[in-house]
Amino acid sequence: MSDAPDRPAATGTAPPPNPTAVVAVLAFSGIVVSLMQTLVIPIVGQLPQYLNASASDAAWAITATLLAAAVATPVMGRLGDMYGKRRMLLLSMGMLVVGSVVAGLSDSLVPMIVGRALQGLSSGVIPLGISILRDELPAERLGSATAMISASLGVGGALGLPVSALIADNFDWHTLFWTSAALGVVALAAVTVLVPESKVRTGGRFDLAGATGMAAGLICLLLAISKGGDWGWSSGTTLGLFAAAVVVLVAWGFFELRSDQPLVDLRSTVRPQVLITNLASIAIGFAMFSMSLVIPQVLQLPEETGYGLGQSLLAAGLVMAPSGLVMMALAPVSALVSRARGPKVTLMIGALIVAAGYGLNVVLMAEVWHFVLASCVIGAGIGFCYGAMPTLIMGAVPASETGAANSLNTLMRSIGTSVASAVAGVVLAQMTTPFGGFALPSEDAFRMVLALGAGAALLGFVIAAFIPRRAVGGVRDAGVGGPVPEALKV
Repeated sequence: MSDAPDRPAATGTAPPPNPTAVVAVLAFSGIVVSLMQTLVIPIVGQLPQYLNASASDAAWAITATLLAAAVATPVMGRLGDMYGKRRMLLLSMGMLVVGSVVAGLSDSLVPMIVGRALQGLSSGVIPLGISILRDELPAERLGSATAMISASLGVGGALGLPVSALIADNFDWHTLFWTSAALGVVALAAVTVLVPESKVRTGGRFDLAGATGMAAGLICLLLAISKGGDWGWSSGTTLGLFAAAVVVLVAWGFFELRSDQPLVDLRSTVRPQVLITNLASIAIGFAMFSMSLVIPQVLQLPEETGYGLGQSLLAAGLVMAPSGLVMMALAPVSALVSRARGPKVTLMIGALIVAAGYGLNVVLMAEVWHFVLASCVIGAGIGFCYGAMPTLIMGAVPASETGAANSLNTLMRSIGTSVASAVAGVVLAQMTTPFGGFALPSEDAFRMVLALGAGAALLGFVIAAFIPRRAVGGVRDAGVGGPVPEALKV
């Protein structure tokens, strides 16, 4: 009997997948999805005028994407485990295309919100892509490929701002969404042709009640976090949503524990390696997003403030762009460190690099190159962290749970970014300085947000220190019948 892993045999009519092509297509798909998330930033201020709506109503074009992504990410992960990850990846990319078309045709609020929500439903692409890699790639290539796909989230976010600013400055604003639709079609076609469907599946029935409960709890939580600043943190609506989130999610947890086919296997999520990695992911998500809330604003504030640099939105985007390239360039380095020292060490190193980058930015805020330097250092750290986290998750769960586990980890990062946005909003609103009849965030306010980003990264480092050094309980790769590859062990 052969000792080789029991992977599905080639049929003769279907040649084995090209690993390089698979990684390239999945990375491109991840970049397209993350580009979509930053697409509307250049036109946020003009959306009320474009849509003939109030500023508070137009903000739902942003909130709808956040809420849809939070719900879709774990659901798509579970559906991928059950019915095929490639199939769910194609569905996700299809929803991005449809949502982009709807938004591209819209001139009023409701279709814009519908289109942006459909775009948000595509957010499961990156965890699904990472799960496909585990099923299709040889173990020796898995670490670097995982780091590359995970880094695509940051790459798309960094490149999205200058690209969307360039389009918004030179074309009709609808062109932003037609560009997203065109890129989505290219990704959809590439996945169809080059990415194989894995035969690693769990089967069973979909936990509709669990999905509904999780969606209700997450929507309550993220609505309270994202809109609390507008509604008032002590308002009845905000506090009621927080209370509802706690009640619904606790009840959902008890229901999932009693279900024989749960949406999320909570017993797997409380394994120390998974639980602690997810907690660290919240802190790292907070740290990652803090620079996006500070750097573009400081760069664009008038020089007359004494600390603004008077740059255009396009220039601010170009300052951020190198950080995304650094993330991608360091993905192989992250994988090498994980192979040599384990992904736990990689995550801890990345967290320290992020903290160092924020420390640099706290003291260097006077020149454009200061922000380029700081964002590149932070980007390097994020690249290390985002390469290590899915590797840690996959080292603790069987292949049949990869999609759901990676999706939950992605959700934890998103919760961290949402909390960062809310906290930064409070700080920047409370620490202001008068300028031209307006109250602008003060220089100390921006430094405080940067310091909070450094603190979150250090918290991620401390949390990561408690991750076990070995895969818990000798978890085996149930999908391929062999042990977890050495590249995935801590």
